Amino acid sequence: MSRLVAFAAIQGGYNIVSKVEGKYKKALQTYDADTKVGFPNTAYYLPVIYSLLGMKVETLEDIQKPLEFARGLLPPHIKGQNHLPYLGPLLDAGMAALLAFEIEEALRYLEEPDFYLHSEEPDIEAGRIWLGAADDTVFRKRGVEFVDGTAPGFAAVVGSAPDPETAKMIVEEYQKRSLYIFCAANQNGTTVIEQLIEAGVQVGWNTRIVPYGPEISAAIFALGFANRAAMAFGGVQPGDYKRILLYNKDRIFAFVNALGDVNAEWAAAAAGAVNWGFPTLADTDIPEILPTGICTYEHVVANVSHEDMVNKSVEVRGLKVHISEIDIPCSFGPAYEGERVRGADLYCQMGGGKTQATELVKLAEMNEIEDGEIKIDGPDITDIKEGDSLPLGIYVQVAGREFQTDFEPIIERQIHHLINYIQGVMHIGQRDIAWIRVSKAAMDKGFTLKDIGTVLHAKFHQDFEKIVDKVRVTLITDKKKVEELTKRARADYKTRDERVEKMTDEGEEIYYSCTLCQSFAPSHVCTVSPERTGLCGAYNWMDCKASYEINPTGPNQPIEKGECLDPVLGQWKGVNEFVHKASRGAIDHYNFYSMVRDPMTTCGCCECIAAMLPSCNGVMTVHREYTGDTPCGMKFTTLAGVMGGGQSSPGFVGHSKFNITQRKFITGDGGLLRMVWMPKSLKEEIKERLLKRGEELGVPDLYDKIADETVGTTEEEILPFLQEKGHPALSMDPLIG
Repeated sequence: MSRLVAFAAIQGGYNIVSKVEGKYKKALQTYDADTKVGFPNTAYYLPVIYSLLGMKVETLEDIQKPLEFARGLLPPHIKGQNHLPYLGPLLDAGMAALLAFEIEEALRYLEEPDFYLHSEEPDIEAGRIWLGAADDTVFRKRGVEFVDGTAPGFAAVVGSAPDPETAKMIVEEYQKRSLYIFCAANQNGTTVIEQLIEAGVQVGWNTRIVPYGPEISAAIFALGFANRAAMAFGGVQPGDYKRILLYNKDRIFAFVNALGDVNAEWAAAAAGAVNWGFPTLADTDIPEILPTGICTYEHVVANVSHEDMVNKSVEVRGLKVHISEIDIPCSFGPAYEGERVRGADLYCQMGGGKTQATELVKLAEMNEIEDGEIKIDGPDITDIKEGDSLPLGIYVQVAGREFQTDFEPIIERQIHHLINYIQGVMHIGQRDIAWIRVSKAAMDKGFTLKDIGTVLHAKFHQDFEKIVDKVRVTLITDKKKVEELTKRARADYKTRDERVEKMTDEGEEIYYSCTLCQSFAPSHVCTVSPERTGLCGAYNWMDCKASYEINPTGPNQPIEKGECLDPVLGQWKGVNEFVHKASRGAIDHYNFYSMVRDPMTTCGCCECIAAMLPSCNGVMTVHREYTGDTPCGMKFTTLAGVMGGGQSSPGFVGHSKFNITQRKFITGDGGLLRMVWMPKSLKEEIKERLLKRGEELGVPDLYDKIADETVGTTEEEILPFLQEKGHPALSMDPLIG
């Protein structure tokens, strides 16, 4: 190993720690020692310090201990005669630098509270482009993508490219591979983010290009994101630094791209990232660390050309990615799913209340359709003026020897994602409430409606090759024919919904597992039955059945439920045996219909979390979009941290939004009539189903009896409301008996 790289990294560590010590001393002279510090709306304090050291930094005074720890990590300075052939001192110096960086950013939040914009997207017009630490709402939503493989990893890009075009080229290549791009630091006063904005690229969480901050210290936010994933989804406990770092090496596929001259502080940051197993690749001639050891392959690689940067980074990290090459004029991939087509960028649109837009997938006979046929029935978007609207019907016929009617909604559901994967095209909604907006930029590249058909044909073959033999796509823009398709589609939607709703847990002997989240929560096993959808909200029983038939070795496996051990709580011998094996012995049983007694395990992907409210003799639930206080004393993010990670936590349970109004929802504890509080936004979202279920239970005004945050956010505040309304939970048997 080069003595020069050791010297630079260790010197950088000393510089950073000393600088932050000075800033901390100044802060103590300005603010009281008990002044609150931290990153807004997170349950992880300062996440790198908390996860690795187990130290909760809540006040200015709390900073003293981790800062002293960072100082203690610094190794002796490198002397001329000391070759220093070992990684250890570099790793210590790098870790010291990163701990100091997190403190530096916490002090920035204290001293410059408006420096970072609390949003998922920058406000370009106002000149506020830096987003800082992801709050827990963003983290939970985005973390799911690392669980299900939608995001295979992230590139932490520091510095800036030689010009905006090069920056755009590198970042778009990462987007094609579905990676996130976390950006920090400047080079000669400019940053990659500013270059991308100049090049007309949308940045923000929605496009996976995250502008953390303009200084190298902001790179700590990327590492904090990774460590929060280990705690939230992997169930790793704070302070278990070895498991945290190994978890990141094995499960979070990330790396650093250093664009521009690497100074001592950058060198220290690169050395620190090696602790996580994250290598650094630079476009300059810096000393390399090529032997393997901590990282999967090389640790620091120099002189990587901008043209090779993406491929070389993926190779060095050992990351396996799949690129979808589809013959359309626009770039294509999951990274474009969050892209927005705003008014100033809009060329035309279909649906969204302006016109009717409907999507329908139907089974066809093998001799009925020709594979690859794409038909436009009516005018194309090239035939209308800028600013105009068209009705649209997307009618997809699929034929296959293994294809079944049950698979139609599975395929149909993919239309939303696949159209969104087209750069410059935005898709919202599904079924008969779709809305598609096409940008001027997409039109300039030559985009037409036929390209939607090309995408659907190619991806249905790629993603469902086992069951799909032929695909024909008809894109209808004739208003009368769109209305005819819509009438037919609504009848099909109704038939599908009624079929699932009529199914019961007693009527099926086979349930299905979902172990998709085990990559982050190793002991979590979700079991999906007809009356208990997956807690992420993405899978019902029919979906899992179809998924298994499409991919027999996938995460959705059939479970013979076997002997019923408890019909009230919902426990079966066959399910217990499967769960014990699938959780590697961590969980030997759980109940489907109870949150009080041995509930089902919960990962970090649940849409909602329910909790007991003993004083009200009831329960509450909260969805991840709600960031406020709740009557159980914990916000959603805190709840997820307490009982997520694959644990069975009596008194709490994760569940989907749809599950709230399913017939078996916590029936072992009294069912939906126990529900005394939920956020107003969730209550309104499921209002129609709540009203219907309330009538079925003999309490038609149950909706009005459920409190929300406008009533109160403590048990003491909501109890008088429940008494006034005569909530049924108050007269039920004690919740805990």
